[in-house]
Amino acid sequence: MKERPVLDVSKLPLHGMGTASPAWWGTCTFMLIEGSAFGLAIAVYFYLMSLAPHWPPDAPPPDLFAGTGLTVLLLASVVPNVLVSRWAQQRKLRRVRIGLIVMALCGIAPLALRIFEFPAQHVSWDESAYGSIVWTILGLHTVHIITDLIDTLVLTCLMFSRHGDNTRRYGDVEDNALYWNFVVIAWLPLYACIYWVPRL
Repeated sequence: MKERPVLDVSKLPLHGMGTASPAWWGTCTFMLIEGSAFGLAIAVYFYLMSLAPHWPPDAPPPDLFAGTGLTVLLLASVVPNVLVSRWAQQRKLRRVRIGLIVMALCGIAPLALRIFEFPAQHVSWDESAYGSIVWTILGLHTVHIITDLIDTLVLTCLMFSRHGDNTRRYGDVEDNALYWNFVVIAWLPLYACIYWVPRL
């Protein structure tokens, strides 16, 4: 009986990056679920709007300054985010470290502006269905910013530790950058609903 040749997998990398990584697929699945939640929130917003004779009811449209400033900030953050992802693919540790610090600041800055966004709505969360859905949308998106910020801070600490120069960590940085892009893109239809639909 012939012996089967032994398949030597010892030279394969321990961790994959991008589509070769289960974590990448997990991140994509999570974004699909969260994108569905945002879609449902938008559907509720338009459903409530269809029932109201005037939108927003008993309140002026929200002030544009804080929300527009946050939108510009989020869009600008895509540039360093893409660079961090590219540096992670190239395994440039020093640049990845600097990029993660920049991205941590890009996560903190929108939270500072978000503090001014809630009062800019001219309605409290328990005042009407309009107030409830607007605050829910802002709250959901705020949770996503905080989630990515925490992930970025943890990754920053890891990249400055002895675990930094590791293929798996570079893959984690890529996944984190992918999720931040989702946070930015998801905000654009939410921003349009909250700030521009009431002005139509």
